[in-house]
Amino acid sequence: MKVKSKFRREVGHGGIVPPGFQMAWYEPRRRVGVYFPAPLHWVMRALRDFRYRLRVALRAPAIERAEVFEMERTHRERHRMAEEYAQGYITGWRECFEICLESVEEEISRVDSVWDAGSLLLNSPAETPKNN
Repeated sequence: MKVKSKFRREVGHGGIVPPGFQMAWYEPRRRVGVYFPAPLHWVMRALRDFRYRLRVALRAPAIERAEVFEMERTHRERHRMAEEYAQGYITGWRECFEICLESVEEEISRVDSVWDAGSLLLNSPAETPKNN
């Protein structure tokens, strides 16, 4: 740890950078710049970047697998909702059609003086139902 502290300096806003040190990276959460001696800061930046990329590459399959499962779950949910909607739509349409068909059949089968051919020939006034 002492060797690390000899080469690494963390300087906050308004701090004084030791002579010969260059910024390797900046940590915005802590608001601190990490400084190393002049040729070493490039190496440390490259090592940090390599370590970050290696962690991302090793974690990527798990993340991608989780994303695939999430996409499949979302697709299945949408498919199920579409089937429920279609089933409800078809059921409602059938009910409406059956009710309309029943009312048409009832109208046709109902014996009414308007539809009676004999009443047309005799010129008798047709009785109309009164609305209450």
